[in-house]
Amino acid sequence: MNRASAGRGTAGRWWLGCVLLASFAGAIAQPAELPAAVAQALNESGIAARSLAVVVQSVDGGGPLVSHNARQPMNPASVMKLVTTYAGLELLGPAYTWRTEALSDSAPNTGRLDGHLYLRGGGDPKLGLEQFWLLLRQLRARGLSEIAGDVILDRSAFAPIAHNPGDFDNEPLRPYNAGPDALLVNLKSIRLNLQADAASKAVKVIVDTPADGLRIDNHLKLGREACGDWREQIRTQVSGRTLELSGVFPAACGEKALHLAPWPANEQVESLFRALWRELGGSLAGRVREGRTPATAQVQAVQESPPLGEVIRDINKFSNNVMARQLFLTLDADRPATADGARRRISAWLHAKGLPAPELVLDNGSGLSRSERISADSLAQILRAAWQSAVMPELISSLPLAGVDGTLRKRLNDSSTTGRAHLKTGYLEGVRAIAGYALDSRQRRWIVVCLINDPKARLGKPVIDALLGWLVRR
Repeated sequence: MNRASAGRGTAGRWWLGCVLLASFAGAIAQPAELPAAVAQALNESGIAARSLAVVVQSVDGGGPLVSHNARQPMNPASVMKLVTTYAGLELLGPAYTWRTEALSDSAPNTGRLDGHLYLRGGGDPKLGLEQFWLLLRQLRARGLSEIAGDVILDRSAFAPIAHNPGDFDNEPLRPYNAGPDALLVNLKSIRLNLQADAASKAVKVIVDTPADGLRIDNHLKLGREACGDWREQIRTQVSGRTLELSGVFPAACGEKALHLAPWPANEQVESLFRALWRELGGSLAGRVREGRTPATAQVQAVQESPPLGEVIRDINKFSNNVMARQLFLTLDADRPATADGARRRISAWLHAKGLPAPELVLDNGSGLSRSERISADSLAQILRAAWQSAVMPELISSLPLAGVDGTLRKRLNDSSTTGRAHLKTGYLEGVRAIAGYALDSRQRRWIVVCLINDPKARLGKPVIDALLGWLVRR
């Protein structure tokens, strides 16, 4: 072989080596499809691989560690609350509060209000029983005791929304199906305590929420089976202000709280107002009805909500759908607020951050929807932007901690993932999802998104657990 041939041979081998090295580098740079443990769990569940979308990515950026069906639009269920709460923190600020006001069109005179009392809502998601009582107590502390006119409920901060609480899952009395309301009081619900009384072989019903005119028709029977999913064994009928309870309540349950939303909003607020106002020593001569506050009305008392940074802990840790819908509408800067206005503002915010998410479909911002969609990739990029945001601490601390609290209190509490992941959960019929941040054994933080849309999604828990276990142990 001459020198030229040898040179060409050396150059050829060098070129081939470069090609092979580049190919190898490209191969190792590509994200893994699915870790073996996850693929095995998926196979055992019977869920199709096309029904699963996964992204695992470092919070510090770079390519994903795992990417599977990453850009496929999926129903995220309650994981969509991550978008709503992050948008709320950035657009409104963690210190944002809602105001509920009591006003009158004439000044009270020696404890008597000759005109109407107006209760004007601002969309407060956390105007609970105690907060509503405090608002009324302020009126009593200022000397008002007798209302000669009506109590007017002003819900004009939100545009009217056609809402049938039974449309989603044919469970109209479940509080999570309540619609948004600018004057949402106590999440539109009442609480009953069911007590198993073994001595009398009966079930006692204690009304925990004051409700004027409420009558309980108790036909519950004490059962001997395990407590289990006791709520599914209770049947409820509503007739005016009468609640009829029937079915079986297992003695093994001891005492349980039954939350119901049995009445339209006006009736629910009236029942609560009359009961609390009477307890405070006040009287009302007129009616309770819906209406608008006149521009000349004077503020008599104000009840302010906790700051948004605290409110989102209830939304995310306990996956509160009604509170999420309240926040979603609040994002519309116009009044009365509309869902379309909220969607436009969130879309503009995402585009301004370089996060277009073209497949994103927002319905009500809570995830309690059959139409909402987002891809695992878009959700991962939103979570990375959140990690770099000034409101990152507030958002992450609002997420359930694996095996410790919220919707994850009874999940992953005996595994290597316990206490090492802040994750939002999502569950609907045909949907199981999780997304958030996890810390691995080398103290590196990862973004993890796992979305399952499949008729067998209820069997997807081992798949999600395998992914999280693999990630924190790797």
